[in-house]
Amino acid sequence: MKKTVQTSLIHSDYEAPGGFDAFPPGTHRASTVLFENVAAMRSMQWKDKSAYTYGLHGTPTTFTLEARLAAIEGGAHCLLAPSGLSAIAMINFAFLKSGDDVLLPENVYNPNRELGRWLAQDFGVSARFYDPMIGSGIAELIQPNTKLVWTEAPGSVSMEVPDLPAICRAAKEKGVPVALDNTWSAGLALRGFDVGADIVMHALTKYQSGGADLLMGAVITRDKALNEQLAQAHMRLGLGVGADDAYLVMRGLPTMKLRFEAHDASARQVAAWLKARPEIAKVLHPAFEDCPGHTNWKRDFHGAGGLFSVLFDARYSEEQVDRFVDALTLFGIGYSWGGPNSLVMPYRIRAIRTAWREEGVLVRFNVGLEDTADLIADIEQALTQL
Repeated sequence: MKKTVQTSLIHSDYEAPGGFDAFPPGTHRASTVLFENVAAMRSMQWKDKSAYTYGLHGTPTTFTLEARLAAIEGGAHCLLAPSGLSAIAMINFAFLKSGDDVLLPENVYNPNRELGRWLAQDFGVSARFYDPMIGSGIAELIQPNTKLVWTEAPGSVSMEVPDLPAICRAAKEKGVPVALDNTWSAGLALRGFDVGADIVMHALTKYQSGGADLLMGAVITRDKALNEQLAQAHMRLGLGVGADDAYLVMRGLPTMKLRFEAHDASARQVAAWLKARPEIAKVLHPAFEDCPGHTNWKRDFHGAGGLFSVLFDARYSEEQVDRFVDALTLFGIGYSWGGPNSLVMPYRIRAIRTAWREEGVLVRFNVGLEDTADLIADIEQALTQL
């Protein structure tokens, strides 16, 4: 068929030769997926990922990333989402409906807390918050309409490490699935299924990316039925990720363990130095004995990454601590973690923790990949601003 120039610009006769191979996986960008014929189109299903039907349901790029992420956790199924929070929302909307109940730890990631309140306010879901250190006592809180238990290890900002195996056993005996936000560990310091979680969620924005340059989330399961329930919510919510972002996460995975260990080693040095300072009342680092849940961390975890918090001595006001934060030169003031740059964030912890009883202003540190001595020197000069 003879074609005009305009048509030839869209329908080229050229096909690149096959046989190309390289270490990086290919990046497939597509919304429309082409079918060989009508019969093929009608026979293909998106649910089991045995075929491609539409870009939103996956491409070779996203399928490859999902498989690699599931393998890190020892899972069988994975679904990608545009952010960690959208992965959380997927889980909530997959398992909760009007009249249901969800249990969340008091120290949960604050956007998950706000999502729980939204579900209670507008969707008729009961969202209750429990003491994260309750352990097997959570069994007493589980009601007939409780359909989901959230856990997070360690707790967001305040860093308590719960007894995950005890919580998971108690929920399992009641037939309630447990979702674990395992972002802090990246599947390296802790594998969620090893402690009994049914669903493991990650914000890939952190260590998996490693570049502080993208947003993405993942939900991983072992159970086929749970995955199918999640996949329905994934489809109905229209959650999809771009191929280029998926490629960037895959590019970060080969170095993730090395980076995680470097973050961990440097953070422990910085935390130990801070612990010896008279300005600091308490260091909230799970690897330190006086951090709530340290014995749980020691039993279940194999590393700690770069994130921890400190409490300044109560004699320092919020204004003084803010002056310290502003004086830091190597620590950027910003949310998130897992990238090469160190970050710091002061928190008004009582605004997000109703049961908080500790004195002093809380500041969270993310120790990046800068030289540790330089980071300590930066903190030391900033402390003079108190």
